[in-house]
Amino acid sequence: MSQYYSAKRTKNIFDPNASVPFKLSRSKIDLFIECPRCFYFDRRLGVGRPPGFPFNLNSAVDHLLKKEFDIHRAEETAHPLMKQYGIDAVPFQHKDLNTWRENFVGIQHLHGPTNLLITGAVDDVWVNKKSELIVVDYKATSKETAVNLDAEWQDGYKRQMEIYQWLLRQIGFTVSKTGYFVYANGIRDKKAFDAKLEFDISIIPYTGNDDWIPRTLENAKKCLMDERIPEQSKDCDYCDYVSALFSTIKLRGTSKKAKAVQAVEKEKEGTLF
Repeated sequence: MSQYYSAKRTKNIFDPNASVPFKLSRSKIDLFIECPRCFYFDRRLGVGRPPGFPFNLNSAVDHLLKKEFDIHRAEETAHPLMKQYGIDAVPFQHKDLNTWRENFVGIQHLHGPTNLLITGAVDDVWVNKKSELIVVDYKATSKETAVNLDAEWQDGYKRQMEIYQWLLRQIGFTVSKTGYFVYANGIRDKKAFDAKLEFDISIIPYTGNDDWIPRTLENAKKCLMDERIPEQSKDCDYCDYVSALFSTIKLRGTSKKAKAVQAVEKEKEGTLF
């Protein structure tokens, strides 16, 4: 565990005295919106949330959809799904598309007022007859009901698309307010698996609004510059866990084991509590 934390502390940690731009990804912006305290721990103190399990099936769907749309990109033709949903566009060709799609690189823009280098890796970009770029995001799930964007947790999907739209605008492109989610829904009612998973594919339009982004970047920069750790978020499971953990340690403070844990914590540089 100590090796994990020491390694994390050296990776892209914000230094309030540094003059070079600080790289901030789309996912870290969303982390700030979700919980400023967790964001501060991660980007300022170098203690990130425990990593989640990789969604390998979702990644496979992403990869196959990209290959499928790339065939039509090379031929400058519309994908049958685009025709089915009445979308008058074709996959966009650009020399930097593969870079825009690359994790940890993506589309990049230096936000002057904050000196934050904002990055985001897009799934796909289409272009319509007005020469407007259309941001496209691939999603995969498996549910018995029709897919939609109505759940509260899907607000993060919407912000994700809006950041991609904003980034493309910042680097000089005209971008349509309407983006699309290509949603693959794994079919559950087959009689047998037969070593094959089939999907229904839907395209869901979403009208983005990126007005919130500059203000959010300024607030995120203020958070990083502050020497005080933000208050615990009300709805953050991670904050609740850490709070409960240290409350338990304090209650058992007379035990040898608890004292040993406290001693280890005090030895860590930048103790959080």
